[in-house]
Amino acid sequence: MGRFHASRREFLSGAAALAGAAGISFVLPKPGIANAAEPTKGGFMKFGMSNGSQTDTLDPATWPSSFTVSALGGSMCNNLTEILPDGAVVPDLVESFEPSEDATKWVFKLRKGATFHNGKDVTPADIIESMRHHMGKDSQSAAKAVLEQVGSIEADGKDTVVVKLNSGVADFAYVLADWHLAIMPAKAEGGLDWTAKIGTGPFVLEHFDPGVSAKLKRNPNYHKDGKPYFDEVEFIVIRDAVARTNALVTDVVQYMEQVDTKTINLLKRNPDIAVQMVRSAVHNSFDMNTQVEPFNNNNVRLALKHAINREEILQKVYFGTAQVGNDNPLSPSMPFAIDPQPQHKYDIAKAKEYLKKAGYEKLKVDLSVAENSFFGSIEAGTLFKEQAAKAGIEVNLIRESDDGYYDKVWLKKPFVSVEYFGRATADWLFTQFYESGAAWNATKFSNKRFDERLAAARAETDQAKRSSEYAEIQQILHDEGGAIVVAFLNYISGVSKRVGFDTIGGVFPMDNGKASERWWLKA
Repeated sequence: MGRFHASRREFLSGAAALAGAAGISFVLPKPGIANAAEPTKGGFMKFGMSNGSQTDTLDPATWPSSFTVSALGGSMCNNLTEILPDGAVVPDLVESFEPSEDATKWVFKLRKGATFHNGKDVTPADIIESMRHHMGKDSQSAAKAVLEQVGSIEADGKDTVVVKLNSGVADFAYVLADWHLAIMPAKAEGGLDWTAKIGTGPFVLEHFDPGVSAKLKRNPNYHKDGKPYFDEVEFIVIRDAVARTNALVTDVVQYMEQVDTKTINLLKRNPDIAVQMVRSAVHNSFDMNTQVEPFNNNNVRLALKHAINREEILQKVYFGTAQVGNDNPLSPSMPFAIDPQPQHKYDIAKAKEYLKKAGYEKLKVDLSVAENSFFGSIEAGTLFKEQAAKAGIEVNLIRESDDGYYDKVWLKKPFVSVEYFGRATADWLFTQFYESGAAWNATKFSNKRFDERLAAARAETDQAKRSSEYAEIQQILHDEGGAIVVAFLNYISGVSKRVGFDTIGGVFPMDNGKASERWWLKA
């Protein structure tokens, strides 16, 4: 109430400044490898993916991994908005979006000529049902939290959708680029027809075998002129890093994600392969459920935060390709990021001190790890086990199955290894993963002050005030949160030099999930 004092011009200027800041955070130098002067059309591109599960479905509310992000979200579907490689947000399935002065009302004009793969025009009903699919008290969608402020969604004629929010959300255009909010056709009787196997995207789904592959062919009626460039694409799940590397080297695939850091120099010596190292906001962490013993005691959480030697893990697992974490999940490259103090460093004396404050002389905890949780999690967990033992903390490593890890272990077990993709804004990250009650709040963190400051920052257009609010939010997470943030990573991939591309986005994996649309094979 009364927080918006900016004029309409000032608000839009502030929003542009925010987008510009995000752009600076994610603008990357052109890699200078495998580029062609002009994109060329044709060819069959195969992507070797490190994840994907037999539990994957076509329901966008459930998409958890880079496999679903890129094969389904970025290839089969589109959103209302799109995040460009430079971090700016632009219209996609809409021609324009216009916020009210206080950002509580957003008007979207649908793009003329945008159609689903069956030839049906995209209508306001499709937009409305695609959003409502993630809303409601029974929704388990990862996007539920970022849509909590939506009060109503209504059609205004045949080409306009009006979204009214309960309070202002300055970043709402960014939120709508969440891959879970892919636009799919509405059912005649209401609801979303995600089983129809169609979207509006650059490729039409031909075959989907969960946990194995997804194959798609070019959409001849795509609404973006000249795109896509490939005739066909296939996303193949190859969980083992050695097998992925062999597939790339032998040209079974032309791209592999998650290069083993130990083999980077070996791949660089291959004249047919280039290594992409894309700056990102990805972080790896060990997450504690703050609602269950012993992690409901903050002194236990602080003991564990001081019982891990992150610098050793960076050198032995990431080989210096990552940046050390400090239990603040907002990447240092992001707008509004701070480095909370004190730095949580490996300190056995402090770990023992906090453990004693919690009422323990010794402590045993189970930690779930899997290669599919984050690359190197088993090695990182093993080092953590050795490091924490010196403080009287026994970390019992549980090697979980790679398949279905994010369905069967994450959000269900109390101490787990996790990889988090970046988010384009601070609000998006904090709302989806740390606000009380969020579906993907793995730490079950619930802090009244945090929630209040987050709501205030979300609606604020004064950037100085917003910065102050986000600084307090980050300090709270650092001091009391349940995430042991180990490191911030680059996206490290291997790609055939026959593949052409321009500047690569690093908000989401694989060029913000749009590699299949943006890349090409050289003639």
